[in-house]
Amino acid sequence: MEDYKRHLEGKTILITGGAGAIGSNLTRTLAGLKAKKVIVFDDLSAAYEWNIPSLPNVLFVEGSVTDEVALKRVFTDKPDIVYHLAAFFANQNSVDYPQRDLMVNGLGTLLVFQYAQMCGTGRLVYASSGCSIYGHAAPLPLKEEFMSMHLTTPYQITKMLGELYANFFHHHFGLHVVKTRFFNSYGPGEVPGQYRNVIPNFIYRALSGLPLPFTGGGEETRDFTYVADIVDALLRAGYFERAVGQEMNIASGSEVNILKMAERINELTGNMAGIVRAERRVWDTKKRLLACVDRAKDLLGYEPRMEFETGLQNTIRWFREHWEEIRRDAEFPPGMSAAASGIVAKSAKGPVPTGL
Repeated sequence: MEDYKRHLEGKTILITGGAGAIGSNLTRTLAGLKAKKVIVFDDLSAAYEWNIPSLPNVLFVEGSVTDEVALKRVFTDKPDIVYHLAAFFANQNSVDYPQRDLMVNGLGTLLVFQYAQMCGTGRLVYASSGCSIYGHAAPLPLKEEFMSMHLTTPYQITKMLGELYANFFHHHFGLHVVKTRFFNSYGPGEVPGQYRNVIPNFIYRALSGLPLPFTGGGEETRDFTYVADIVDALLRAGYFERAVGQEMNIASGSEVNILKMAERINELTGNMAGIVRAERRVWDTKKRLLACVDRAKDLLGYEPRMEFETGLQNTIRWFREHWEEIRRDAEFPPGMSAAASGIVAKSAKGPVPTGL
C-alpha cells in the first residue's frame, strides 16, 4: 500500500459536506483504509443520509458549517485532517440565493478555518472550483497561474474568497492548507436536482424517458472528472508536504463534447426522447473547459485514470441500483420550467430501470 494511504490508519478525519457525492465516496475510502474515526458533518440541505456509508468507524453529525455549536462538537476530537467540502452549490443556486451563498461559502469557510487552526489540525484540504474561479477569459488549458476578477456568479466569488482565506490562515497562522480546484465532477453518489450537475440530471431525465435539454451550439466541452480520481487526489493532498500552501487543478485533463455526451447517455439508457434546445443561462459564458493537471501531477503524483465511457456506465449503473431513493429525493421544485416539472410527474410513475 502506498504511503499516502497507509498514513491514514488510526487518524481522526473530519469531512464537512461528507454526505455529498465526493464526500460519501471519500468517507467510504477513508473508512476502508482503517482511519480511526471519519466524522461526516453535513446539514443535508443538498444531500441524503442514505448516501452515507454505514460503517463502524464512521460518525454522522448533522449540522451546518455556519453553526458554531455544531462546529465545536465535530472539532472536539481534534481531527488530524479536515476535508472542507461543504458548500452552497453552485452557480445558479448562488444567483437565486446570494446571501445564503455568502453565509455558507464565506462565513462557513472562515469558521472551519478558525476551528481547524485553534484545534491544531495537521492538514486542511479546501475544495475550490476550477470551473468557477478562472473567469470566462482564461486561455486553455486552464493553469493555476491565471487570475481573474471577472467572475459572473456569487458562487464563483465565494469560492475565490475561500482560497483567499486559505492563504491568510496559511501565512498568518501556519495552518497547513491545500487548495484543490475541482472540475465537473461526476460519478456514483450524486442525486440529481435543480442545482446539480449536468450528468446526473441528464441521466435522470433519460431514465425517466424525457428529452435532454441542450443550451449550446454543439461545440461546447467540459473537463469531466470521475469521483474516484478526485478522491485519490484528496487522499494525496492530505499527505504530501510539498502541496501545503499550493493550489492545483483536479481534473481529467481532457475535453468531452457535451452534445455527444448527451447522445451517448440516451444510447446507454435506451431513451428515445432525444435532445431539445434550451435557453442558455446568463452566467454560462464558457464554451469550452480544459484544465492543465501538471501541478497536481508534480506535487501529488496525481494521475487521472478513469476513462469517460467507463465512468459514465458506472454512474448509470449506480442510478439503476438506487432508483427508488433517487426518484424519491431528486429535487425539482415548482417554479422551474415545464420540462423540469415533467420530470417529477413522469418519474414518479415510472418503473425501476433495468439493464446496464
